[in-house]
Amino acid sequence: MARMSVADRREALVGAALAVIERDGVHAATTRAIVAEAGMSLASFHYAYTSRDELLEAVVRRVVDGYAAAEADLELDGPVQLEALAHAAISHYVELLRADPAREQGMIELSLYSIRTPELRTIATAQYGAYHAFAESVLRRIAEHCEVTYRVETALLARMVIAMTDGLTLDYLVTRDEAALERLTELVVASVLQQVER
Repeated sequence: MARMSVADRREALVGAALAVIERDGVHAATTRAIVAEAGMSLASFHYAYTSRDELLEAVVRRVVDGYAAAEADLELDGPVQLEALAHAAISHYVELLRADPAREQGMIELSLYSIRTPELRTIATAQYGAYHAFAESVLRRIAEHCEVTYRVETALLARMVIAMTDGLTLDYLVTRDEAALERLTELVVASVLQQVER
């Protein structure tokens, strides 16, 4: 078997950790379970990461980077209407939720687990810091493209969007109600648009 680089080991372990979290939950994502999923030894794990906490932080970064890649798909060419752009941004997240609800459930579990575990609390802080920064970036891009401003500071509006999408996500994970998901999506978009200065 060819020797893996540290970068390749890290990538494989992040993928394995995500797979375990999505399938079995955060509580099951022990170091042993993750290396078994990756087909590696414990020694390989310690060669790539100093701790499970460091790996979990990398898992959060991978998921947030996926959201950021999705942001790049947001079409900002030409005269896109504000309403259509806001709807596209929120709907894009909703489609990610529909496509991989287990991943979103895993991220919620990771947040709650981190909050309950003092030595892991920095993971939840980093996770939500990344979510807020991502939402703020999207809101700024929309405002610049449509030449509008918001009634409240963009950072606060970003927090509101994340709070609403967290609620929307949890509701969908519990009910799997597609009609309610559509209506909640529209309400989130409407709430954002209410904060736009015309």
